[in-house]
Parts: sequence; structure tokens; C-alpha cells
Amino acid sequence: MSACPAEYKKELAQTALAIVAKGKGILAADESTGTIGKRFDAISVENNEANRRAYRELLFTAGAGKRYFPF
Repeated sequence: MSACPAEYKKELAQTALAIVAKGKGILAADESTGTIGKRFDAISVENNEANRRAYRELLFTAGAGKRYFPF
């Protein structure tokens, strides 16, 4: 028995292909304070609520195209 009913397999495959299409993806913005703290330490940014909020805002509002963020 499959974990996914047959009627949903096609839809699931289409969704997976849409997620990995060029220019698309998944943004995980729920890093722990410890993990984001390591990123901030590398660029000498204080790990506080305001900076974490600004970092997440940057992730959600950055324009399209290739960009490099050092964190």
C-alpha cells in the first residue's frame, strides 16, 4: 500500500515540479536563535529580535535574480 493515494500522486508530482522550477523554491525562515546567531556572528551583527526580524524581512522582500547574502 502506498503512503499516497493514487488520486493524489499526479497532483503531488506537479506540485514538486513547480517547487523546483527555475526561479522557484522553498524559503525556510524559522531558524532557531542559535542557528541565526552563528550567521550573525560571522558578519558581526548582534543576535536580537529586531535584527532577526529585519533578516527575515530581507528574505521575503529581496527582488528576483542572483544575489549573494553573506549569512
